[in-house]
Amino acid sequence: MEKIMNNKLISIVLVDDEERFREGLRTLLTFYSTSASFAVNIVGEANCVEQVVKLAIQKNPDIILLDLELVNSDGITAIERLKDISYAGKILVLSAHQEDDWVFQAMQKGASGYVFKNRVANQLCDAINTVLRSEIYLPPEAASGFFRCFQQNASAVSKASHQLHLTEREQEVLQLLTQGASNDEIAKNLYVTVATVKAHLTSIFEKLKVSSRTQAIVTAIRLGLVQA
Repeated sequence: MEKIMNNKLISIVLVDDEERFREGLRTLLTFYSTSASFAVNIVGEANCVEQVVKLAIQKNPDIILLDLELVNSDGITAIERLKDISYAGKILVLSAHQEDDWVFQAMQKGASGYVFKNRVANQLCDAINTVLRSEIYLPPEAASGFFRCFQQNASAVSKASHQLHLTEREQEVLQLLTQGASNDEIAKNLYVTVATVKAHLTSIFEKLKVSSRTQAIVTAIRLGLVQA
């Protein structure tokens, strides 16, 4: 397989609460390096959210290999925390969880790929190459579950929006609002004026029967009007 990143060392952090699994990953990554797939530098290991956040800040690795079962927490929380600190690398989930909703949550929160642990030996090399090309890695057995949940989630959002008579533009404004965007940011994102954004917000507030941005966000999440 062709080397990537112009032979640059790929810095990786291993995150799993099982030492034996991390040991297996180290062996597998060493094999990739010696077989000329790509050169790997493991810059840290963690078994909890706080540790991985600390390593992300200190080491800024190219990739974080992340389990979804961690000490005193979970990988979904870790992804959210990494997003909060603006971690710019790739998060590749390696999990024993094969349920549709786990795959969907991880990808929706910002993971770049998802690999089932029982397929790691066969898929990890391809997964790493894929995410480092800024592409999404989902093997067929994970992709089908993700798209099932995506369709269900999109259908629920559409149904709730229809019942409240939200227009397509109001749905877009509401989605950006729940992501913390200001009026100026919403206007730039949708290529409209700030006055237009304010008019949409007034209409949204009326339909949701709320009087503030915070109330609108809480209500939108509670009613399932926005995608996670």
